[in-house]
Amino acid sequence: MTETDDTARVRILASLAEVDATAWDALANPDPSAYDPFVTHAFLLALETSGSIQPDTGWLPQHLVLENGDGKPLAAMPCYLKGHSMGEFVFDHGWADAYARAGKDYYPKMLGAVPVTPVPGKRFLTGTGDTAALQKTLTAAAIDLTKRHRSSSLHITFLDQAQFDQAGKDGLLQRLGHQYHFANPGYGGFDDFLATLVSRKRKNLKRERRDALANGITIEWLSGADITERHWDAFFEFYQDTGGRKWGAPYLNRAFFSLLGEAQAKDCLLILAKRSGRYIAGALNMIGGEALFGRYWGCIEQHPFLHFEVCYYQAIDFAIANKLKRVEAGAGGEHKLVRGYEPMNTYSAHWIADPRFRKAIADFLAQERRQVERQGEAMSEMGPFRKGPLQEKKDED
Repeated sequence: MTETDDTARVRILASLAEVDATAWDALANPDPSAYDPFVTHAFLLALETSGSIQPDTGWLPQHLVLENGDGKPLAAMPCYLKGHSMGEFVFDHGWADAYARAGKDYYPKMLGAVPVTPVPGKRFLTGTGDTAALQKTLTAAAIDLTKRHRSSSLHITFLDQAQFDQAGKDGLLQRLGHQYHFANPGYGGFDDFLATLVSRKRKNLKRERRDALANGITIEWLSGADITERHWDAFFEFYQDTGGRKWGAPYLNRAFFSLLGEAQAKDCLLILAKRSGRYIAGALNMIGGEALFGRYWGCIEQHPFLHFEVCYYQAIDFAIANKLKRVEAGAGGEHKLVRGYEPMNTYSAHWIADPRFRKAIADFLAQERRQVERQGEAMSEMGPFRKGPLQEKKDED
């Protein structure tokens, strides 16, 4: 790793406040062109400071920081001791049920992740160092921490592919999932994207965009200093509606969004829909170096196709206008497929303490990976994109 390997040590942090923000961010985002807003010190600390992520909500911060003999951080990983499996989006409820049937405790468990954020990225933050060696050291430290807490397991979710591959080499079990992402090869505008679709799908998208705004609805893009507390109040009302219907209670509290706006206003994009002088719906996106990340949506009025317009089509418009390579629209939703979002693999890695369960889960994951790969191939074939003149003619007929 470095010339100071013999004096390096891993420190466990009960809060991100215990590490210098500049040092953490140098590890998290060494390349500004690939900037990830979710692994920044500001984002993770806002989750804690707001009280959204804390022991009372089932998240005990146990962040790993590898330091040299002089106390300089060499690598880090956001890590939490979990008392449940909510807010993770990589579902292991069946594993927990199997543990319970065997008379064993699945919780607490250890999680290396960005809380309530199913966005792929680096989970081992290694700056410009030797990523493979640093990741191996952090993996060993995370397993040791899992053992010290007498936890059932360690889960590292939504890694990028390179770190996923290394995790397999380091002995962790590997799991695949999928999301839907929009790829921007350099479109000059939305019409250039539409031209790549088969005729019927192109007509459907145009109709949906037209119908979504048919009731006098207008759209606003707000970022940076243009986002005020009034806008966060409106958006939080939308967020509560969706969170209450999906999860019973929203994961994030109102204070989080104010802290996010204070610390990362330039990274935030609010897409808000307005009718008759008031905001009726909106989506929060985060702006990265290469991608726009769709996060939360909600509304207080129901209008046909408004969800698709605010969350998907407006995001495509913004990505094209700002020359971003892709839009990552979050977890779930096969309805994204026909709207130009393509299936992409997501990756997680797991260590199971009990050897018998480890073997059973390994067998399950091998079968699941094959199934996910087949599903991805099938869904790609179902996409709306033109595959040549014969396909276009068949679609028009």
